[in-house]
Amino acid sequence: MEELTKTEERIMQVLWELKKAFVKDVIERLPDEPKPPYNTVSSVVRILERKGYAGFKAYGKTYEYFPLVSKMEYRTASFKRMLSQYFDDSPTALVSFMVEETLSQREKQQLLDLLHNSENPADDAR
Repeated sequence: MEELTKTEERIMQVLWELKKAFVKDVIERLPDEPKPPYNTVSSVVRILERKGYAGFKAYGKTYEYFPLVSKMEYRTASFKRMLSQYFDDSPTALVSFMVEETLSQREKQQLLDLLHNSENPADDAR
């Protein structure tokens, strides 16, 4: 799965949220002020369509776009890419980084609880 640019990702976020949208709908949902020009958003959506991320239904000269790739599919591919590029395909290295650099004490405890529960699924049945 081809990696998206930040702009393409922003447009996909809107398509995932709306499920289907015309370019004007996408522009309305974009948080950037000033809003990007119609032609810019239209071009990006067409790139997403060419890359296989979005499909469209034509209504004359107007196009309604919709995601072809789910947010979960993209998240999984992005995560695998990050794990490979930055953590040498080592989930342990990723978790170690998170624990040491980013997690609060509360989040560390939640992670420990999650690990404990995944090792003892019978505990959940009680």
